[in-house]
Amino acid sequence: MTCVQADALQYYLEGLDFVTRVKVYERTADAAVEYTGERAALIEALRQFRYESVHPPQELLDSSCRALNGEFQEKLVLQVTRRVLFKAFLPASVRAILTVIRSVSYITKGLRCLRRGKMEVPVLDASAIAVSILRGDVDTAGSVMFLLGVGELLEDWTHKRSVGDLARSMTLHVNQVFKKVNGQDVPVPAASIRPGDQVAVYMGSSIPFDGNVVEGEAMVNQASLTGESQPVRKVSGSYVYAGTAIEEGALTIQVRAVSGSTRYERIIAMIEDSEKLKSAVESRAEHLADRLVPYTLAGTVLVWLLTRNVTKAMCVLMVDFSCALKLSMPITVLSAMREANAHNITVKGGKYLEALAQADTIVFDKTGTLTMARPTVRQVIPFAQWDEDEMLRVAACLEEHFPHSMAKAVVRAARERGLDHEEMHSHVDYIVAHGIASHIGAKRAVIGSYHFVFEDEGCTVQEERRAGLDRLPEDCSYLFLGIGGQLAAVICVEDPLRQSAPAAIAGLRAEGFQKIVMMTGDSERTAAAIAARVGVDAYYSEVLPEDKAAFIQKERAAGHKVVMIGDGINDSPALSEADVGIAIGDGAAIAREIADITIAAGSLEELVTLRCLSRAMMRRIDRNYRAIMGVNGTLIALGLLGVAQPTATAFMHNASTIVIGLDSMRNLLPPA
Repeated sequence: MTCVQADALQYYLEGLDFVTRVKVYERTADAAVEYTGERAALIEALRQFRYESVHPPQELLDSSCRALNGEFQEKLVLQVTRRVLFKAFLPASVRAILTVIRSVSYITKGLRCLRRGKMEVPVLDASAIAVSILRGDVDTAGSVMFLLGVGELLEDWTHKRSVGDLARSMTLHVNQVFKKVNGQDVPVPAASIRPGDQVAVYMGSSIPFDGNVVEGEAMVNQASLTGESQPVRKVSGSYVYAGTAIEEGALTIQVRAVSGSTRYERIIAMIEDSEKLKSAVESRAEHLADRLVPYTLAGTVLVWLLTRNVTKAMCVLMVDFSCALKLSMPITVLSAMREANAHNITVKGGKYLEALAQADTIVFDKTGTLTMARPTVRQVIPFAQWDEDEMLRVAACLEEHFPHSMAKAVVRAARERGLDHEEMHSHVDYIVAHGIASHIGAKRAVIGSYHFVFEDEGCTVQEERRAGLDRLPEDCSYLFLGIGGQLAAVICVEDPLRQSAPAAIAGLRAEGFQKIVMMTGDSERTAAAIAARVGVDAYYSEVLPEDKAAFIQKERAAGHKVVMIGDGINDSPALSEADVGIAIGDGAAIAREIADITIAAGSLEELVTLRCLSRAMMRRIDRNYRAIMGVNGTLIALGLLGVAQPTATAFMHNASTIVIGLDSMRNLLPPA
């Protein structure tokens, strides 16, 4: 199979309801399939498969790692084969000449380091190769270069694979957008948009395509693409990029490009260049590796001065600690990020895994986080002269512009009742943590919290209907809809607890979190009930976004490492303030954009997996430190005692470096 055909087959098989896992091998045209049910059903599905009738999304084909894996496998096989043939068939004189020629690049790299005034690992590599050649030991020089080449190849492959996995998880998955048709916002599939079309994007939403702003004004968060910490003002004539998110305002964009491949390439470049990838332990390993180079060179000279034995001095030079440190630590972190991605967890940088491993306080938002991501409308209670279905229709028309779990519940309820609507309102404004305001005809329409509708907007209730507010079901959350200054309806939304929430809280406590807090804008009554059921240590009700951020600031000032988990626009300040911000996958785009880590919406127990993974990463790093120091220290001692020759110590040093590097690529968690 070609790589494209293998991806098509995998896409087809993964789409079958009874298939649980698939691995397709393009080189041998084989597929390993795990499935439930009858074998005959799978055989029949395979009979019906045709390459030409299956069309995987272009993003899947663009981001496939098959070609990358194949390329590096071929390079590794070629490198090993060339080494075997080189040793087996070439005369010693020819091998010596070719080894000297190959050594030039390594020696040149070392000299460049010295010219820049830096004493780094290339200086050691160059010294070991040059001294071996000057002593006439070309086999040792050749072995050193071969092992260095294999190590560089493995490091390059692991880095690119891990970065590719991370970049794929950050690519856009936009299903529906609002297309401008005769001045109205019409929801259409994203796949139907073509260059030149105009789309409307509102506050809290992700910009789906590259394009030019033709109308509106907004503050756009471009941190995921450019690394800028502050939002950028965009007005008519500005250019915007797919995947950035609107923090304030709204824009109408004329689409320039609908393909995601250019953004994918930009993300990869951003990740490769970003310091976010580097955790503190990685940076310490790199700095330690570079600091050890002068000591290794000094030790080599000292041994020669004391013993006048070039062989023993070479043993010290051939064995250094820096190669393994520089190889194993980044691979461990990148492999942990790759493994997180396999659990539907996107980690935007190694330093966040390290911070998560050290954190002792965790703060949860309630709605859409501890409670279900799919709340449902239980009841619509109309007031005054309004009709129940008409009120739900109006509410859905307003709420469909803003991706929050409560808003989605209203839109879904209207769809299930068959309440289609044309856009009936003017420009929509979202007031963070309060609600939505617009105009229907000449009347102002608002929907949101009690505080927003009654206190901020001054809506009133007819006296004879006021008693209806006292009879609202106690176990629901409420959206109040006001039209023309009067309460028009109350939408009662059930917000059931996630089944995984109590187990996740217990698991996080068992994994070392000392303080688990819930914060919500809901009433004291609702907050107390949820807090008791999930088992948090403390809860805070009726809080605003700035209250959440202030609480996290206070905890950090007291010396705590804090994790924040949320899903809404109103969680964004707290997500930014925390040491680690974690967003729920189906929450608001702005929350995912700002967060350092994103988990799928399926189960909160992924948080326990994430904590276990981060702590396992730190344990492996500590173990690698001990292994590197122990192995290389032993090899130096063997060389000084005359037990091992430089060739042997060089081989064992480089072999141990590769073994530690390969071990660092293994999954950190046991298979489920």
